[in-house]
Amino acid sequence: MAESEELLARTSERVGAQHYGAERQESGAAKAERLVREELAELGWEASDLAQRRKGDPGKVRIARRLWQETTMTLGWIARRLNNGCVDARIESAPFGEAVWKKAQC
Repeated sequence: MAESEELLARTSERVGAQHYGAERQESGAAKAERLVREELAELGWEASDLAQRRKGDPGKVRIARRLWQETTMTLGWIARRLNNGCVDARIESAPFGEAVWKKAQC
C-alpha cells in the first residue's frame, strides 16, 4: 500500500469534528476505493468487469451494499463508481434492491 493510501486509511478511521468536509470526503473516498478493490478481489473480478456486468448483478449489489453501509459515499457516487448509471433522486433513500439502480436522467 502506498504511503499516502495508508495515511488516508488511518485518517478515515479518526475523522472528528475538527475535520472539514473536503478532508472527510477525501478519506471517505479512499476507504470506498479500498473496499471496492477488496470486493473485486473476493469476486475474482477486474475493475473493467464492472462495466460489463448488469446493474442488478448480485456481485455489484453486494459491493454497493457494503459501500453504503461502511462509508459516507452517496448512492450517486456508488452508482457512478460501479458503472450503474444514475440513481433516481426519488429512490435514493430506498433500501438496496432492484429499484435502487433504476435509470434516471443525469
